[in-house]
Amino acid sequence: MTTYHFILASEKFLLQEEPLDESLRERTRHYAETGKEIDFWLVREPAFLEAPEMSEFKAKCPRPAVAVISTNPQMITWLKLRHEYVLVGQFEAPSATIPDPLASLSAV
Repeated sequence: MTTYHFILASEKFLLQEEPLDESLRERTRHYAETGKEIDFWLVREPAFLEAPEMSEFKAKCPRPAVAVISTNPQMITWLKLRHEYVLVGQFEAPSATIPDPLASLSAV
C-alpha cells in the first residue's frame, strides 16, 4: 500500500478564487528543472471521500470538491502554505474502501 497525502477544498475556492493553477505550474516547472517525476494529481470530486474513514473530510468540505493528491508529503505541505484555507489529510491505497486513489466521481 502507498500513503497518499492531499489538500481538499471546494471546487469554487481552489479553481476560481485561489491561484492554484499558478502553484501547480510552478511546481511542474520545478520538477522538470530538477528531473523529478510528477507525483501529484488534481482530482475533481475525489472518490476517496466516499470511504467511511473519510467521512469527517466529506462533512467539512463544500461540494463539488477538488483535491490535489500526492505521494510526496512535502508537496502537500508546500501547497498548504500557499493555500491556507484547505483541509489536509492522508490515506492508504489501494484498500478495500479506496481501491483507486485517483478516482473521480465527476463525469468531466
